[in-house]
Amino acid sequence: MDPELEAFIPLLPRTDLTDLVGYRKIYADLAASRPAPDTSGLEIEDRTVPADPDVPVRIYRPQQPQGAVIWLHGGGWVVGSLDTEHLWAAPMADLSGAVVITVDFRLSPEHRFPAALDDVYAVLTWTHDHAAELGIDPDRIAVAGHSAGAGLAAQVALRARDRQGPPIRFQLLNEAELDDRQETWSQRNFTDTPWIDRDVVAASWRHYLGSQPATPYAAPARADDLSGLPPAYIATAEFDPNRDDDIAYALRLLQAGVSVELHQWPGTFHGSLAIQSADVSQRQLAELGAVLRRALAE
Repeated sequence: MDPELEAFIPLLPRTDLTDLVGYRKIYADLAASRPAPDTSGLEIEDRTVPADPDVPVRIYRPQQPQGAVIWLHGGGWVVGSLDTEHLWAAPMADLSGAVVITVDFRLSPEHRFPAALDDVYAVLTWTHDHAAELGIDPDRIAVAGHSAGAGLAAQVALRARDRQGPPIRFQLLNEAELDDRQETWSQRNFTDTPWIDRDVVAASWRHYLGSQPATPYAAPARADDLSGLPPAYIATAEFDPNRDDDIAYALRLLQAGVSVELHQWPGTFHGSLAIQSADVSQRQLAELGAVLRRALAE
């Protein structure tokens, strides 16, 4: 474990998805307690995307944006909001030089799959259709996210391909939740890793799916055909149950002819990027922004 990260482990709250009311408050309070990001170079606007139901979004506009990134928050599909993601969205807009759009998608278990995917797809379509208003090229739209949000990014990339929907330039999947089966080595063995372990991942899938069977649009690792998907950047944390699922997905994308950059961050755990004082977290954040900047500029 990276020593800077290890020092924070005793301070981390327990992730308890059996008490969602309590954990949602803990998650929101933790986000509110962190230093606010610098937003001096950004124009920030809350909007509502017309859909059924309408989807709240928050738009971060830097000067002369290269493109747009639909950024999807983590939280196991059960926690998270526009406010909790502000800490990531603002620096991501600054570092990437792109319009960043965060999505207040519906949460499980109140709204199970495919509610969140429907919301994100509606925002993707709206972003493409309103590219001129946003000041971007409609062919320079990326989907990106962390954890369950990265899983949603992969889901929406599959749906857009299969429906011949709006073109997606790039997908960035950070510590993505991709496979409900939990059959890889990291899923079977990481039973006491910090913040997120095997049981927490299993609980989030139960909330997300309920009693319905998983389809490839819910669990992208189940997709038989990954050809024709957008180029991808996939980042994994060493001590993360999702690690081997993500590496396997990256290899399958490569074998399907999709261009992939895979980055395994040693000494990190799932969500340790939130510990922004650590050198490795600062390098991770800078890397994510640089990857998006390159992808949307090329």
